[in-house]
Amino acid sequence: VQLVESGGGLVQPGGSLRLSCAASGFAFSSYPMSWYRQAPGKERELVALITSTGGSTNYADSVKGRFTISRDNAKNTVYLQMNSLKPEDTAVYYCHRGGSPNWGQGTQVTVSS
Repeated sequence: VQLVESGGGLVQPGGSLRLSCAASGFAFSSYPMSWYRQAPGKERELVALITSTGGSTNYADSVKGRFTISRDNAKNTVYLQMNSLKPEDTAVYYCHRGGSPNWGQGTQVTVSS
């Protein structure tokens, strides 16, 4: 299982970013995928989840209505569209495959003016 996150950066409050996670080493279309984040001094938390077909999604209350998870099974990629970003969204964001102990390197998102 290999997961490579990208798309993070520095953005002002109210701005947007789109994260991508390129997956390899497993049958991507057979697994649910998730995005997690970890802020300094805090535990890693689940942000969003999408089923294997993309037919169902779930979000943490803190990001509902602002973030959208999606996937392209033809490209073995999962996305996280983040709008109306807040300083409290600052964290390292990771994608994850259900049931795997492996994590990618993450991508840093910093929301600051």
